[in-house]
Amino acid sequence: MIAVARLAVAIGLLGLLPFILGAASLFYWPEHSVWLTNYFYVYSAGILAFMAGVYWPIAMQLEARCYPLSPLTTMLISQLFFITAGIGLLLPLVWQIVLYPAAFLVLYIIDVHWMHLYWPRWYQKLRLVLTSIAVITQVLVAGWFLTAA
Repeated sequence: MIAVARLAVAIGLLGLLPFILGAASLFYWPEHSVWLTNYFYVYSAGILAFMAGVYWPIAMQLEARCYPLSPLTTMLISQLFFITAGIGLLLPLVWQIVLYPAAFLVLYIIDVHWMHLYWPRWYQKLRLVLTSIAVITQVLVAGWFLTAA
């Protein structure tokens, strides 16, 4: 595995810590659930916006390549998820618990079905792990919120 791949894997796995610790903290410190949940979704929005930004360099490639999506489509996908991440923070919490896991899943589905030619195999495997854990923690936080409310 090349050095960039190792670094991406390390950073990706470290990026899961706030998801895991955020979800776990609700069970250990329920008295702080309001601000813990708010920070959890701020982090979720940040990661969703970051993942949306991954499409920008693809959209700006000017060489004559044969990709499944046009640069305009790729840029629009990027903007759609970036805006979703930001608007999600303005929504009531009950909508955030639906929006963020759904957005992470849809973004992954786009990567698997339409963008797979862009990504090396190691990145696709990494995305599966990262998305799975992010969505699982989203579901745990949603379940905690719905049972505590």
